[in-house]
Amino acid sequence: MPLVTTTEMFKKAYEGGYAVGAFNVNNMEIVQGITEAASELKAPVILQVSAGARKYAKHAYLVKLVEAAVVDCPEIPIALHLDHGADFEICKSCIDGGFTSVMIDGSSRAFEDNIAETRKVVEYAHARGVVVEAELGKLAGIEDAVNVAADDAQFTNPAEVEEFVSKTGVDSLAIAIGTSHGAFKFKPGQKPQLRFDILEEVSRRLPGFPIVLHGASSVPQDLVKVINQFGGAMPDAIGIPEEMLRQAATMAVCKINIDSDVRVAMTAAIRKYMAENPSHFDPRQYLTPARTAVKEMVSHKITEVLGCAGNA
Repeated sequence: MPLVTTTEMFKKAYEGGYAVGAFNVNNMEIVQGITEAASELKAPVILQVSAGARKYAKHAYLVKLVEAAVVDCPEIPIALHLDHGADFEICKSCIDGGFTSVMIDGSSRAFEDNIAETRKVVEYAHARGVVVEAELGKLAGIEDAVNVAADDAQFTNPAEVEEFVSKTGVDSLAIAIGTSHGAFKFKPGQKPQLRFDILEEVSRRLPGFPIVLHGASSVPQDLVKVINQFGGAMPDAIGIPEEMLRQAATMAVCKINIDSDVRVAMTAAIRKYMAENPSHFDPRQYLTPARTAVKEMVSHKITEVLGCAGNA
């Protein structure tokens, strides 16, 4: 099947009490690891591209890699999504360039300005069969071009969601309930907490509407240990407990973004391989276990966190 939008994915996810994984992609091995896992588990999947990924790999290469995955895994629905589009022009470029879904991130703008910019993107996207995600509230943390200090983070105000969705016509909404970008989400000793009360109130005000969680990597401590064991320096890397994400997936959350966990899995595999095989210099030698690590991570997320296996 060709690339799809997330419309049908989210409808089935909401009704089925699971979430679709949105995994960030930067190169061939990551695309292959993600889609091979999804294909084996018969799970829908969203491959998403950040501003940093477009700068690193270039738009045309990433689109062709994803198109190759569609050919290689024809039995599962795959959507190509822009993660954190900063403005209309970036969203327009991706819409015109083959993406089936875009996110316009106006969360740093004033409420009315966020509405205006989001509406502009929605009008352009919908006329071309592309769906749009927007964001209310601001997540803390650092990931690619997104950098929000903890003091500037803001929980989503449920009182604003109805007006925002009504005035913009957006297809899904990312909200801030305590998740955070990057691999260092919390200070040592700080207990991660998600504001399920906000999620419940948002879903009450927007019944049946798909909600998105950004910054939802769990930063597995066993992989952090491997990285540190083989020359890395990631002290105090802490993520969101997976049981909290699973609970969110049974509620109104239809899309969960995962980036750092894929990076951590890949880096742990490469560091271990290079340390154990110091004479090897062929990238295929160390990228093969790295790709396997990505696949294993995604398989784990699909089965144990997202609950979307068998829903392709």
